[in-house]
Amino acid sequence: MTAALAAAVALLAAMTAVPAQASSTSAFTSASNPVLFVHGYTGDGSNWNTMADRFRNDGWPSSYLDQWTYDWHQSNTTTAQQLSAEVDRLLAATGATKVDIVSHSMGGLSSRSYLKNLGGTAKVDAWVSLGGPNHGTDSANTCLDPSCTEMRIGSDFLAALNSGDETPGSARYATWWSPCDTVINPDSSVALSGAANTKTACLSHTGLLSDATVYAQTRDLINS
Repeated sequence: MTAALAAAVALLAAMTAVPAQASSTSAFTSASNPVLFVHGYTGDGSNWNTMADRFRNDGWPSSYLDQWTYDWHQSNTTTAQQLSAEVDRLLAATGATKVDIVSHSMGGLSSRSYLKNLGGTAKVDAWVSLGGPNHGTDSANTCLDPSCTEMRIGSDFLAALNSGDETPGSARYATWWSPCDTVINPDSSVALSGAANTKTACLSHTGLLSDATVYAQTRDLINS
């Protein structure tokens, strides 16, 4: 009876711990970081309207939600340099010590370059890639923009970015990939060694931006 009682108590504790954990990660607190959103190829900051609104509904102030827009034609190396300045601007504006970066598609490449090559690991707590071509995609074979050619499988840019540790520093890395994403080919391109890699439901490439489950998982990851 003693063993059975102990087991029941342990089960009850485990069951009651789940809501407590969900509550601690689903709402903005004084420990939450500002979020810097990095869009992908042909995109802009408005791509994040749905996700940013969900963050606001969960308590994040607008000043903590940076829907950044950059010139997506340029090299991801140039964008990484501009991203570095944007991170510093956001930290100064909010008084925070670190940011969380949430990227979509090609936005994952410039932000990874920032972390790896420009000291970003000291200023980023969590980094998220939604449908990122982290190891290239054959969809980039027909484009000519510097940014897009860098997304080609085997490009010099990707070879350098993926050399050594794919998830350097103490930042927390996470990726989400969809088996129905027809833009990122192969699907395995998204996952990174050392990251928490999550398979989504059957979502389109842009559907990753608006899916409620992906949002909730992203929110809880960066806010944990």
